[in-house]
Amino acid sequence: MPHSPSICPTLVYEDAKAAIRQLTGAFGFTEHAVYENEDGSVAHAELVFGNGMVMLGSRGTGTAFDRLMRGGGPVGVFVHVDDVDAHHARAVEHGAEIVAAPADQDYGSRDYVARDREGNVWSFGSYAPAGAAAG
Repeated sequence: MPHSPSICPTLVYEDAKAAIRQLTGAFGFTEHAVYENEDGSVAHAELVFGNGMVMLGSRGTGTAFDRLMRGGGPVGVFVHVDDVDAHHARAVEHGAEIVAAPADQDYGSRDYVARDREGNVWSFGSYAPAGAAAG
């Protein structure tokens, strides 16, 4: 990953290892780093997609962030993909819950929406927001 992203959504999961398998298998993320606690739970993981990253960990670790996120979620994350239909086919092949099939939008994007194993909403589309300078 050439440059670190300026913004990284951070999620907590009851079963972070299953979330990692789904995000990499169905949605095409790549593991950048996974650190486990002594009990085998995920202390911290970084998954990349293009020039973006999502960080995640196991719920119930007792860290300050975990305590703040107690009862939080689900969240929504948008991911730019070049080929929406191919990406959708991969997600379907891996059993992802599709909540909105690929469709052309009035604002020029083609996108679809899926829900992960723990209810977070992932939108995948061709819309590429104009980047603001990192800062």
